[in-house]
Amino acid sequence: MFDQTFEKLTINGDQEKQRKKRKKRAYIERNREAGNVRLWNDYFSETPTYPENYFRRRFRMNKRLFMRIVYRLSNEVDFFRQKPDGLGRLGLSALQKCTTAIRLLAYGNATDTVDKYLRLGKTTTRSCLENFVEGVFDLFGDEYLRRSTPADLQHLFYVGEHRGFPGMIGSIDYTLNDINVLDRSPIFDDIINGQAPQVTYSVNGREYHLTYYLTDGIHPKWVTFIQSIPLPQSPQSVLFAQRQEAVRKDVERAFGVLQARFAIVKNPTLFWDKVKIGKIMRACIILHNMIVGDERMNILYLMFQSSNKEKTSVVHMSISIFYQICLQISPI
Repeated sequence: MFDQTFEKLTINGDQEKQRKKRKKRAYIERNREAGNVRLWNDYFSETPTYPENYFRRRFRMNKRLFMRIVYRLSNEVDFFRQKPDGLGRLGLSALQKCTTAIRLLAYGNATDTVDKYLRLGKTTTRSCLENFVEGVFDLFGDEYLRRSTPADLQHLFYVGEHRGFPGMIGSIDYTLNDINVLDRSPIFDDIINGQAPQVTYSVNGREYHLTYYLTDGIHPKWVTFIQSIPLPQSPQSVLFAQRQEAVRKDVERAFGVLQARFAIVKNPTLFWDKVKIGKIMRACIILHNMIVGDERMNILYLMFQSSNKEKTSVVHMSISIFYQICLQISPI
């Protein structure tokens, strides 16, 4: 009985000491309104401090595309709506929250590195990033992370045939050659379920009806995998090995572009769990596809505009309308 009473008193005493040692969360007045004004004057005002090329380099996209993302998030995701607190003071703006997330994705820095400029703490910064990647996936995933359409496949077939591989739709490579990833990949579900795209092409006079991928030697000997020749002897074999290994690197180059654009992809990820890492990866891929589509439309618009300089104002008006519609569609 005495031992139990003594043990209870000891536990209660330790808990009381821990409560006394526990400090209250310190409040820091960051003056978030000043951060919002500074951000607006630097990049979004009519006469911004930094020109368009600075914005493109620091935000990894054009201003128009970034504002499109901010507009959708601020109207359809509650976290990005600017709301007043209990004292009537407005919280962080959608521009501050989206800029915070883009900076972390682009530079891969710690969560407290944006505090000095954008005026928000590391906990809020982390919330901005988590809600941003979820919002991007929910709002733009169906359009920019979709399966290939028949038109996409025809374009891939055309590119593959032009490069000497008719019927090829891409290449496959796994980090550190982890072949176990192949067992969990859904890439061949359509073939297993009998829903593979119907194609017809011929090689050396023989007709084929199944698409394929270029892979390295670690992959299994499947008919959908075209591998290189390890020790080519004849000139034809040497040429095939060179071409196959060159074209096979497309997927590695694409991932290299993704890493260069969003440093968070290549930096250590000990701060995030597996689920959040997956969401960050998907959001980076979606943003990359959005950037590619936006820049492709810019090139097409400039080409179309330069070839129609002497058209009437009515034609220029219809071009402008067509351009705005294309920006809303923004195909991959």
